Amino acid sequence: MIFRQLFEPESSTYTYLLHCSDTGTTALIDPVIETVDRDLRVLQELGLSLDYAVETHIHADHITGGRMLRERTGCQLAGPAMDELPCRDRGLREGEPLRVGSLEVHPLYTPGHTDTHHAYLLDNAGLAMLFSGDALLIEACGRTDFQSGDAPTLYRSIHEKFFTLPDETLVYPCHDYEERQISTIGQEKARNPRLGKDKSEAEFVTIMENMDLPYPKKIDWALPGNETCGECPDNMPDHKQRLCEADTQG
Repeated sequence: MIFRQLFEPESSTYTYLLHCSDTGTTALIDPVIETVDRDLRVLQELGLSLDYAVETHIHADHITGGRMLRERTGCQLAGPAMDELPCRDRGLREGEPLRVGSLEVHPLYTPGHTDTHHAYLLDNAGLAMLFSGDALLIEACGRTDFQSGDAPTLYRSIHEKFFTLPDETLVYPCHDYEERQISTIGQEKARNPRLGKDKSEAEFVTIMENMDLPYPKKIDWALPGNETCGECPDNMPDHKQRLCEADTQG
């Protein structure tokens, strides 16, 4: 297996590259439109072709690079089937693993940040790797105050789907805003200020209801862009139009 953790600094988004060395199959989880050229360069440097671009959810803080990657590599777009996006090639469901060659990527339905959010669990030769999307972050979690978010639902998702995993399970989030790269389930159970040390659901809901977070600055154009798998919407800011031009020029 080849694994890379790649970072887009403007939205603090991690993109993950998974490659099966046995079959040559490759997937990118949560690609970002700003870093498509970087992702293609990494693939070229490693001598890899791209088979799947996979989403954990419909993002509100960046536009996915999925559509552009499909146009430039012929890869398939995959994400939660519940999103019902006709632009995707494959809908993913819990209980139905995505096979990246001999690697089995298991979708976990984890609503609460959004109502269709999925995380992905990979067993890499006995070492569990959890790609937690925006549901569980490093000593934090995703917002629940917009886009079908719900704090009690997120609490139950994390406790029932994540905190039941072995403590040594590696946690790779979709974002980190403090230059951290990795956590573990055991660390989050012990140290997460919103969820750790056996905080009750009521305590978690109170924390989430009192965060007073600003309105997501990209949501008005990121959401419609991601609902079309990365097509740039008409209300895209002028300084971002270069990304759309790169998309149309291929």
